[in-house]
Amino acid sequence: MPKMKTHRGAAKRYRITKSGKIKRGKAYKSHILTKKSTKRKRNLRKPAYISESEAKVVRKLIPYK
Repeated sequence: MPKMKTHRGAAKRYRITKSGKIKRGKAYKSHILTKKSTKRKRNLRKPAYISESEAKVVRKLIPYK
């Protein structure tokens, strides 16, 4: 059986932690930042984790990470 191909879009967006959770970046922090508060922008820097139901799908997209 041939090797599975990694979904390159997903590979750039998600990281798998040592505990097996899938980490992602937050949205809404790339432009139009002047109207967003400093507190809001600071919180957008922090990583977020995806739910276990979504994680099942993402694990199939990035099998070798």
